[in-house]
Amino acid sequence: MKVQYGDACLSLQQVYEWTRKFMNAISSVTDSSRAGQAHPVVTPEDIAAVEASVKENGLVTVNEIAASLDIAYEVIVYLLCSIN
Repeated sequence: MKVQYGDACLSLQQVYEWTRKFMNAISSVTDSSRAGQAHPVVTPEDIAAVEASVKENGLVTVNEIAASLDIAYEVIVYLLCSIN
């Protein structure tokens, strides 16, 4: 799998960790929030800019949007998942 997916491939240790969590009835693999961890801020301007970018070019990538709009990658993914 490492040949196919490169660095995006999960490590064997991470697979074991997720398996342990699922076996213990923990259904989310996202990181738990930690004290001092920054929370992404989503503004109406960001929403409009991302929507306009996608409407302008439906083949634009998340990385391209993040670079052109100077918005965090995670915020763009969140916005794209929430756009109807």
